[in-house]
Amino acid sequence: MSQAEFPAPWRANYALLLLLLAYILSFIDRNVMAVLIGPIRSDFAISDFQYSLLHGFAFSMFYIVMGLPIARLADRHSRKWIVTVGLVAWSMMTCLCGTARSFFTLFLARIGVGVGEATLSPAAFSMLGDLFPKEKLARALATYSLGITLGGGLAYVVGSTVYEWFAGAEQLVLPLFGEVRPWQMTFIAVGAPGFILAIFLGLLSEPVRRSGTALGGVPPSGAPASGAPEVHHGLAEIGAHLRRHFRAYVAPIGSVAVLGILGYGTMAWYPEFLIRTFDMPRGEAGSQFGLMFLIAGSVGTLVGGWSVEPLMRRGYQDAPLRIILAVSALWILPAVLGPLSGSPTMAVWMAAPIVFFLNAHYGVGVAAVQFITPNRMRAQVSALMLFVTNLFGLAFGPTAVAMLTDFVFGDDLALRYSLAVLPLLVCPLAILLVLQGMRGYRQAAELE
Repeated sequence: MSQAEFPAPWRANYALLLLLLAYILSFIDRNVMAVLIGPIRSDFAISDFQYSLLHGFAFSMFYIVMGLPIARLADRHSRKWIVTVGLVAWSMMTCLCGTARSFFTLFLARIGVGVGEATLSPAAFSMLGDLFPKEKLARALATYSLGITLGGGLAYVVGSTVYEWFAGAEQLVLPLFGEVRPWQMTFIAVGAPGFILAIFLGLLSEPVRRSGTALGGVPPSGAPASGAPEVHHGLAEIGAHLRRHFRAYVAPIGSVAVLGILGYGTMAWYPEFLIRTFDMPRGEAGSQFGLMFLIAGSVGTLVGGWSVEPLMRRGYQDAPLRIILAVSALWILPAVLGPLSGSPTMAVWMAAPIVFFLNAHYGVGVAAVQFITPNRMRAQVSALMLFVTNLFGLAFGPTAVAMLTDFVFGDDLALRYSLAVLPLLVCPLAILLVLQGMRGYRQAAELE
Protein backbone atom coordinates (compact mmCIF):
# COMPACT_ATOMS: atom_id res chain seq x y z
CA MET A 1 0.00 0.00 0.00
CA SER A 2 1.43 3.36 -1.00
CA GLN A 3 1.90 6.34 1.29
CA ALA A 4 -0.77 8.20 -0.73
CA GLU A 5 -3.46 5.76 0.43
CA PHE A 6 -2.86 6.67 4.05
CA PRO A 7 -4.14 9.89 5.68
CA ALA A 8 -2.12 13.07 5.24
CA PRO A 9 0.83 13.08 7.65
CA TRP A 10 -0.59 15.98 9.67
CA ARG A 11 -3.88 14.12 10.18
CA ALA A 12 -2.09 10.96 11.23
CA ASN A 13 0.19 12.87 13.60
CA TYR A 14 -2.74 14.80 15.10
CA ALA A 15 -4.55 11.53 15.83
CA LEU A 16 -1.31 10.13 17.27
CA LEU A 17 -1.01 13.20 19.51
CA LEU A 18 -4.53 12.78 20.91
CA LEU A 19 -3.99 9.07 21.52
CA LEU A 20 -0.66 9.86 23.19
CA LEU A 21 -2.34 12.41 25.48
CA ALA A 22 -4.99 9.84 26.40
CA TYR A 23 -2.27 7.30 27.16
CA ILE A 24 -0.44 9.87 29.31
CA LEU A 25 -3.59 10.56 31.32
CA SER A 26 -4.25 6.85 31.72
CA PHE A 27 -0.84 6.30 33.31
CA ILE A 28 -1.20 9.33 35.55
CA ASP A 29 -4.56 8.08 36.78
CA ARG A 30 -3.42 4.50 37.36
CA ASN A 31 0.02 5.28 38.88
CA VAL A 32 -0.64 8.33 41.06
CA MET A 33 -1.25 5.89 43.93
CA ALA A 34 2.51 5.24 44.05
CA VAL A 35 3.08 8.58 45.80
CA LEU A 36 0.08 8.11 48.11
CA ILE A 37 1.09 4.80 49.73
CA GLY A 38 1.78 6.23 53.19
CA PRO A 39 -1.41 8.29 53.59
CA ILE A 40 -3.65 5.53 52.24
CA ARG A 41 -2.04 2.87 54.44
CA SER A 42 -2.38 5.17 57.44
CA ASP A 43 -6.04 6.07 56.87
CA PHE A 44 -7.15 2.51 56.14
CA ALA A 45 -4.68 0.72 58.47
CA ILE A 46 -3.52 -1.75 55.81
CA SER A 47 -0.27 -3.62 55.01
CA ASP A 48 1.97 -3.40 51.95
CA PHE A 49 0.32 -6.51 50.56
CA GLN A 50 -3.18 -5.06 50.99
CA TYR A 51 -2.07 -1.80 49.41
CA SER A 52 -0.63 -3.72 46.44
CA LEU A 53 -4.09 -5.19 45.83
CA LEU A 54 -5.43 -1.66 45.42
CA HIS A 55 -2.57 -0.54 43.21
CA GLY A 56 -2.29 -3.57 40.96
CA PHE A 57 -4.93 -6.26 41.37
CA ALA A 58 -8.06 -4.11 41.74
CA PHE A 59 -7.14 -2.05 38.69
CA SER A 60 -5.94 -4.92 36.55
CA MET A 61 -8.54 -7.63 37.22
CA PHE A 62 -11.13 -6.05 34.89
CA TYR A 63 -8.61 -4.09 32.83
CA ILE A 64 -7.25 -7.45 31.73
CA VAL A 65 -10.55 -9.28 31.28
CA MET A 66 -12.39 -6.46 29.49
CA GLY A 67 -9.58 -5.89 27.01
CA LEU A 68 -10.51 -8.97 24.95
CA PRO A 69 -14.23 -8.24 24.28
CA ILE A 70 -13.46 -4.55 23.79
CA ALA A 71 -10.86 -5.49 21.19
CA ARG A 72 -13.49 -7.48 19.28
CA LEU A 73 -15.67 -4.37 19.28
CA ALA A 74 -12.68 -2.35 18.03
CA ASP A 75 -12.28 -4.69 15.07
CA ARG A 76 -15.93 -4.06 14.09
CA HIS A 77 -17.02 -0.63 15.32
CA SER A 78 -15.79 2.94 15.67
CA ARG A 79 -12.51 2.86 17.54
CA LYS A 80 -12.39 6.57 18.32
CA TRP A 81 -15.77 6.38 20.09
CA ILE A 82 -14.65 3.34 22.07
CA VAL A 83 -11.61 5.33 23.24
CA THR A 84 -13.68 8.46 23.95
CA VAL A 85 -16.28 6.68 26.07
CA GLY A 86 -13.54 4.81 27.93
CA LEU A 87 -11.68 8.05 28.68
CA VAL A 88 -14.78 9.62 30.22
CA ALA A 89 -15.39 6.47 32.27
CA TRP A 90 -11.89 6.13 33.72
CA SER A 91 -11.63 9.87 34.45
CA MET A 92 -14.89 9.71 36.38
CA MET A 93 -13.77 6.67 38.35
CA THR A 94 -10.41 8.29 39.17
CA CYS A 95 -12.31 11.23 40.64
CA LEU A 96 -14.48 8.78 42.58
CA CYS A 97 -11.29 7.28 44.09
CA GLY A 98 -11.08 10.61 45.87
CA THR A 99 -14.41 10.03 47.55
CA ALA A 100 -13.56 6.55 48.91
CA ARG A 101 -14.07 6.12 52.64
CA SER A 102 -12.85 2.54 53.02
CA PHE A 103 -10.56 -0.07 51.51
CA PHE A 104 -13.55 -1.69 49.80
CA THR A 105 -14.92 1.47 48.17
CA LEU A 106 -11.46 2.44 46.92
CA PHE A 107 -11.06 -1.11 45.62
CA LEU A 108 -14.30 -0.76 43.63
CA ALA A 109 -13.30 2.63 42.24
CA ARG A 110 -9.95 1.22 41.10
CA ILE A 111 -11.82 -1.57 39.30
CA GLY A 112 -13.78 1.14 37.48
CA VAL A 113 -10.57 2.89 36.42
CA GLY A 114 -9.33 -0.38 34.98
CA VAL A 115 -12.53 -1.05 33.03
CA GLY A 116 -12.37 2.41 31.44
CA GLU A 117 -8.69 2.19 30.54
CA ALA A 118 -9.21 -1.24 28.93
CA THR A 119 -10.75 0.57 25.94
CA LEU A 120 -7.64 2.50 24.98
CA SER A 121 -4.69 0.45 23.74
CA PRO A 122 -6.37 -2.26 21.61
CA ALA A 123 -8.32 0.39 19.71
CA ALA A 124 -5.30 2.73 19.55
CA PHE A 125 -3.00 0.02 18.16
CA SER A 126 -5.57 -0.76 15.49
CA MET A 127 -6.02 2.93 14.59
CA LEU A 128 -2.29 3.53 14.32
CA GLY A 129 -1.89 0.61 11.93
CA ASP A 130 -4.40 2.32 9.63
CA LEU A 131 -2.83 5.77 10.01
CA PHE A 132 0.84 4.98 9.31
CA PRO A 133 2.55 2.84 6.62
CA LYS A 134 4.83 -0.04 7.55
CA GLU A 135 8.06 1.92 7.51
CA LYS A 136 6.66 4.50 9.96
CA LEU A 137 4.58 2.27 12.21
CA ALA A 138 7.35 1.21 14.64
CA ARG A 139 8.17 4.87 15.31
CA ALA A 140 4.50 5.74 15.70
CA LEU A 141 4.05 2.91 18.20
CA ALA A 142 7.19 4.02 20.06
CA THR A 143 5.83 7.57 20.18
CA TYR A 144 2.50 6.31 21.50
CA SER A 145 4.41 4.25 24.07
CA LEU A 146 5.89 7.51 25.37
CA GLY A 147 2.60 7.75 27.23
CA ILE A 148 4.03 5.19 29.64
CA THR A 149 7.05 7.32 30.50
CA LEU A 150 5.42 10.74 30.27
CA GLY A 151 2.30 9.62 32.11
CA GLY A 152 4.24 7.50 34.58
CA GLY A 153 6.70 10.30 35.29
CA LEU A 154 3.99 12.95 35.58
CA ALA A 155 2.07 10.68 37.95
CA TYR A 156 4.97 11.03 40.42
CA VAL A 157 5.78 14.68 39.75
CA VAL A 158 2.23 16.01 39.50
CA GLY A 159 0.86 13.61 42.10
CA SER A 160 3.45 14.51 44.73
CA THR A 161 3.17 18.24 43.97
CA VAL A 162 -0.62 18.22 44.13
CA TYR A 163 -0.56 16.15 47.31
CA GLU A 164 1.91 18.50 49.01
CA TRP A 165 -0.19 21.51 47.98
CA PHE A 166 -3.39 20.07 49.43
CA ALA A 167 -1.52 18.84 52.52
CA GLY A 168 -0.48 22.44 53.20
CA ALA A 169 -3.91 23.92 52.50
CA GLU A 170 -6.90 24.20 54.77
CA GLN A 171 -9.07 21.12 55.15
CA LEU A 172 -11.49 20.93 52.23
CA VAL A 173 -15.16 20.01 52.39
CA LEU A 174 -16.99 18.92 49.22
CA PRO A 175 -20.78 19.01 48.78
CA LEU A 176 -22.35 15.57 49.29
CA PHE A 177 -18.98 14.02 50.25
CA GLY A 178 -18.00 16.13 53.23
CA GLU A 179 -14.42 16.44 54.46
CA VAL A 180 -11.74 15.10 52.08
CA ARG A 181 -8.11 14.26 52.76
CA PRO A 182 -5.18 15.58 50.68
CA TRP A 183 -4.69 12.17 49.03
CA GLN A 184 -8.36 12.15 48.04
CA MET A 185 -8.16 15.60 46.46
CA THR A 186 -5.10 14.41 44.55
CA PHE A 187 -7.19 11.74 42.83
CA ILE A 188 -9.89 14.28 41.93
CA ALA A 189 -7.37 16.78 40.56
CA VAL A 190 -5.60 14.30 38.28
CA GLY A 191 -8.83 12.73 37.03
CA ALA A 192 -10.55 15.93 35.90
CA PRO A 193 -8.48 16.78 32.75
CA GLY A 194 -9.71 13.63 31.01
CA PHE A 195 -13.12 15.18 30.43
CA ILE A 196 -11.56 17.96 28.33
CA LEU A 197 -9.49 15.61 26.18
CA ALA A 198 -12.60 13.49 25.54
CA ILE A 199 -14.13 16.40 23.60
CA PHE A 200 -11.21 16.49 21.14
CA LEU A 201 -11.19 12.71 20.73
CA GLY A 202 -14.91 12.74 20.01
CA LEU A 203 -14.32 15.20 17.14
CA LEU A 204 -11.54 13.06 15.62
CA SER A 205 -12.21 11.32 12.30
CA GLU A 206 -12.27 7.52 12.35
CA PRO A 207 -9.41 6.26 10.11
CA VAL A 208 -10.26 4.08 7.13
CA ARG A 209 -9.51 0.42 7.84
CA ARG A 210 -6.81 -1.19 5.71
CA SER A 211 -7.16 -4.74 4.50
CA GLY A 212 -4.17 -7.05 4.02
CA THR A 213 -1.27 -7.37 6.38
CA ALA A 214 -0.97 -5.96 9.85
CA LEU A 215 1.15 -3.14 8.57
CA GLY A 216 -0.96 -1.91 5.72
CA GLY A 217 1.18 -3.61 3.12
CA VAL A 218 0.10 -5.32 -0.07
CA PRO A 219 -2.83 -7.67 0.62
CA PRO A 220 -2.01 -11.34 0.34
CA SER A 221 -3.22 -13.27 -2.68
CA GLY A 222 -7.00 -13.45 -2.70
CA ALA A 223 -7.45 -10.73 -0.03
CA PRO A 224 -9.70 -7.77 -0.79
CA ALA A 225 -8.06 -4.48 -1.68
CA SER A 226 -8.63 -1.36 0.37
CA GLY A 227 -12.23 -0.33 0.10
CA ALA A 228 -13.44 -3.88 -0.54
CA PRO A 229 -15.87 -5.58 1.86
CA GLU A 230 -14.27 -6.08 5.25
CA VAL A 231 -13.26 -9.53 6.43
CA HIS A 232 -13.41 -10.29 10.14
CA HIS A 233 -11.46 -13.17 11.58
CA GLY A 234 -13.25 -15.35 14.09
CA LEU A 235 -11.77 -16.71 17.28
CA ALA A 236 -11.16 -20.11 15.68
CA GLU A 237 -9.13 -18.57 12.85
CA ILE A 238 -7.17 -16.38 15.26
CA GLY A 239 -6.48 -19.39 17.47
CA ALA A 240 -5.24 -21.38 14.48
CA HIS A 241 -2.90 -18.55 13.47
CA LEU A 242 -1.48 -18.29 17.00
CA ARG A 243 -0.97 -22.05 17.25
CA ARG A 244 0.76 -22.08 13.87
CA HIS A 245 3.26 -19.48 15.07
CA PHE A 246 3.18 -20.33 18.76
CA ARG A 247 6.88 -19.94 19.54
CA ALA A 248 7.07 -16.75 17.48
CA TYR A 249 4.36 -15.13 19.62
CA VAL A 250 5.64 -16.55 22.92
CA ALA A 251 8.96 -14.74 22.42
CA PRO A 252 7.69 -11.12 22.45
CA ILE A 253 4.55 -11.66 24.53
CA GLY A 254 6.19 -13.89 27.13
CA SER A 255 9.33 -11.79 27.53
CA VAL A 256 7.42 -8.51 27.79
CA ALA A 257 5.08 -10.15 30.33
CA VAL A 258 7.82 -11.27 32.72
CA LEU A 259 9.76 -8.01 32.28
CA GLY A 260 6.50 -6.28 33.18
CA ILE A 261 6.69 -7.84 36.65
CA LEU A 262 9.95 -6.00 37.23
CA GLY A 263 8.73 -2.84 35.50
CA TYR A 264 5.46 -2.42 37.35
CA GLY A 265 7.01 -3.55 40.62
CA THR A 266 9.64 -0.82 40.27
CA MET A 267 7.12 1.83 39.28
CA ALA A 268 4.91 1.03 42.25
CA TRP A 269 7.57 0.87 44.98
CA TYR A 270 10.74 2.80 44.07
CA PRO A 271 9.57 6.17 45.50
CA GLU A 272 8.43 4.41 48.68
CA PHE A 273 11.85 2.73 48.91
CA LEU A 274 13.45 6.21 48.86
CA ILE A 275 11.10 7.36 51.61
CA ARG A 276 11.56 4.33 53.89
CA THR A 277 15.29 3.80 53.41
CA PHE A 278 16.54 7.40 53.38
CA ASP A 279 13.69 9.28 55.13
CA MET A 280 13.26 11.35 51.97
CA PRO A 281 10.17 13.65 52.10
CA ARG A 282 7.26 12.20 50.14
CA GLY A 283 7.04 15.12 47.73
CA GLU A 284 10.78 15.08 47.06
CA ALA A 285 10.89 11.33 46.45
CA GLY A 286 7.99 11.48 44.00
CA SER A 287 9.35 14.50 42.14
CA GLN A 288 12.92 13.21 41.80
CA PHE A 289 11.91 9.73 40.68
CA GLY A 290 9.28 11.24 38.40
CA LEU A 291 11.82 13.49 36.67
CA MET A 292 14.12 10.51 36.12
CA PHE A 293 11.17 8.58 34.75
CA LEU A 294 10.22 11.41 32.41
CA ILE A 295 13.71 11.94 31.00
CA ALA A 296 15.45 8.55 31.05
CA GLY A 297 12.23 6.63 30.43
CA SER A 298 11.30 8.72 27.40
CA VAL A 299 14.80 8.35 25.97
CA GLY A 300 14.59 4.60 26.52
CA THR A 301 11.23 4.38 24.74
CA LEU A 302 12.50 6.29 21.72
CA VAL A 303 15.86 4.51 21.54
CA GLY A 304 14.18 1.12 21.74
CA GLY A 305 11.48 1.88 19.17
CA TRP A 306 13.71 3.74 16.76
CA SER A 307 16.32 0.97 16.81
CA VAL A 308 13.97 -1.44 15.02
CA GLU A 309 13.99 0.24 11.60
CA PRO A 310 17.80 0.40 11.12
CA LEU A 311 18.18 -3.26 12.10
CA MET A 312 15.39 -4.30 9.75
CA ARG A 313 17.00 -2.36 6.89
CA ARG A 314 20.13 -4.44 7.50
CA GLY A 315 18.10 -7.60 7.00
CA TYR A 316 17.33 -8.60 10.60
CA GLN A 317 13.67 -9.60 10.48
CA ASP A 318 13.88 -10.52 14.16
CA ALA A 319 15.13 -7.02 15.05
CA PRO A 320 12.47 -6.44 17.77
CA LEU A 321 13.46 -9.65 19.55
CA ARG A 322 17.15 -8.73 19.42
CA ILE A 323 16.37 -5.45 21.16
CA ILE A 324 14.27 -7.16 23.85
CA LEU A 325 17.11 -9.65 24.39
CA ALA A 326 19.63 -6.84 24.90
CA VAL A 327 17.32 -5.01 27.31
CA SER A 328 16.74 -8.15 29.36
CA ALA A 329 20.47 -8.67 29.83
CA LEU A 330 21.50 -5.05 30.43
CA TRP A 331 18.67 -4.26 32.86
CA ILE A 332 19.84 -6.70 35.55
CA LEU A 333 22.83 -4.79 36.95
CA PRO A 334 21.24 -1.36 37.57
CA ALA A 335 18.02 -2.98 38.80
CA VAL A 336 20.01 -4.78 41.51
CA LEU A 337 22.41 -1.96 42.42
CA GLY A 338 19.84 0.84 42.55
CA PRO A 339 17.88 -0.42 45.58
CA LEU A 340 21.15 -1.35 47.32
CA SER A 341 22.60 2.17 46.96
CA GLY A 342 24.23 3.63 50.06
CA SER A 343 22.89 7.16 49.63
CA PRO A 344 19.67 8.78 48.36
CA THR A 345 21.61 10.65 45.67
CA MET A 346 23.06 7.44 44.26
CA ALA A 347 19.66 5.70 44.48
CA VAL A 348 18.01 8.49 42.47
CA TRP A 349 20.75 8.51 39.82
CA MET A 350 20.64 4.73 39.52
CA ALA A 351 16.96 5.11 38.71
CA ALA A 352 18.02 6.56 35.33
CA PRO A 353 19.31 3.32 33.75
CA ILE A 354 16.59 1.36 35.53
CA VAL A 355 13.74 3.32 33.95
CA PHE A 356 15.62 3.56 30.62
CA PHE A 357 15.54 -0.22 30.25
CA LEU A 358 12.11 -0.42 31.89
CA ASN A 359 10.68 1.52 28.94
CA ALA A 360 12.97 0.49 26.08
CA HIS A 361 11.30 -2.84 25.38
CA TYR A 362 7.52 -2.35 25.53
CA GLY A 363 6.88 -0.49 22.26
CA VAL A 364 9.31 -2.87 20.58
CA GLY A 365 7.34 -5.85 21.85
CA VAL A 366 4.09 -4.39 20.55
CA ALA A 367 5.68 -3.75 17.15
CA ALA A 368 7.03 -7.32 17.10
CA VAL A 369 3.49 -8.68 17.42
CA GLN A 370 2.14 -6.27 14.81
CA PHE A 371 4.77 -7.39 12.28
CA ILE A 372 3.55 -11.00 12.24
CA THR A 373 -0.22 -10.44 12.67
CA PRO A 374 -2.75 -10.07 9.80
CA ASN A 375 -4.70 -6.80 9.78
CA ARG A 376 -8.14 -8.02 10.88
CA MET A 377 -6.65 -9.92 13.81
CA ARG A 378 -4.57 -6.99 14.99
CA ALA A 379 -6.77 -5.48 17.73
CA GLN A 380 -7.69 -8.88 19.15
CA VAL A 381 -4.12 -10.20 19.16
CA SER A 382 -2.98 -6.90 20.66
CA ALA A 383 -5.61 -7.37 23.36
CA LEU A 384 -4.30 -10.88 23.98
CA MET A 385 -0.81 -9.43 24.40
CA LEU A 386 -2.15 -6.82 26.81
CA PHE A 387 -4.04 -9.56 28.67
CA VAL A 388 -0.91 -11.65 29.21
CA THR A 389 1.51 -8.80 29.91
CA ASN A 390 -0.86 -7.09 32.33
CA LEU A 391 -1.78 -10.36 34.04
CA PHE A 392 1.88 -10.80 34.92
CA GLY A 393 3.13 -7.22 35.11
CA LEU A 394 0.32 -4.96 36.20
CA ALA A 395 -1.52 -7.47 38.37
CA PHE A 396 1.45 -9.29 39.88
CA GLY A 397 4.35 -6.80 39.69
CA PRO A 398 3.43 -4.56 42.66
CA THR A 399 2.19 -7.59 44.60
CA ALA A 400 5.39 -9.56 43.97
CA VAL A 401 7.43 -6.84 45.65
CA ALA A 402 4.96 -6.58 48.54
CA MET A 403 4.92 -10.34 49.06
CA LEU A 404 8.71 -10.44 49.28
CA THR A 405 8.65 -7.58 51.80
CA ASP A 406 5.81 -8.89 53.97
CA PHE A 407 6.18 -12.66 53.72
CA VAL A 408 9.88 -13.29 52.99
CA PHE A 409 11.74 -10.47 54.74
CA GLY A 410 8.92 -9.54 57.16
CA ASP A 411 10.05 -5.95 57.53
CA ASP A 412 8.84 -2.73 55.86
CA LEU A 413 12.45 -1.47 55.80
CA ALA A 414 13.46 -4.52 53.74
CA LEU A 415 11.65 -3.09 50.70
CA ARG A 416 15.04 -2.34 49.12
CA TYR A 417 15.99 -6.02 49.20
CA SER A 418 12.68 -7.03 47.62
CA LEU A 419 13.37 -4.65 44.74
CA ALA A 420 16.93 -5.99 44.36
CA VAL A 421 15.90 -9.66 44.27
CA LEU A 422 13.19 -9.28 41.62
CA PRO A 423 15.45 -8.67 38.55
CA LEU A 424 17.50 -11.76 39.39
CA LEU A 425 14.32 -13.80 39.05
CA VAL A 426 12.66 -12.33 35.96
CA CYS A 427 15.39 -11.13 33.57
CA PRO A 428 17.00 -14.56 32.95
CA LEU A 429 13.53 -15.98 32.24
CA ALA A 430 12.87 -13.21 29.69
CA ILE A 431 16.15 -14.04 27.95
CA LEU A 432 15.19 -17.71 27.63
CA LEU A 433 11.74 -16.85 26.25
CA VAL A 434 13.27 -14.66 23.53
CA LEU A 435 15.91 -17.20 22.53
CA GLN A 436 13.43 -20.05 22.14
CA GLY A 437 11.34 -18.10 19.63
CA MET A 438 13.78 -16.24 17.40
CA ARG A 439 13.84 -18.81 14.60
CA GLY A 440 10.07 -19.20 14.59
CA TYR A 441 9.65 -15.43 14.57
CA ARG A 442 11.82 -15.06 11.49
CA GLN A 443 9.73 -17.70 9.71
CA ALA A 444 6.47 -15.96 10.65
CA ALA A 445 7.81 -12.57 9.56
CA GLU A 446 8.69 -13.94 6.11
CA LEU A 447 5.05 -14.98 5.61
CA GLU A 448 3.78 -11.47 6.35
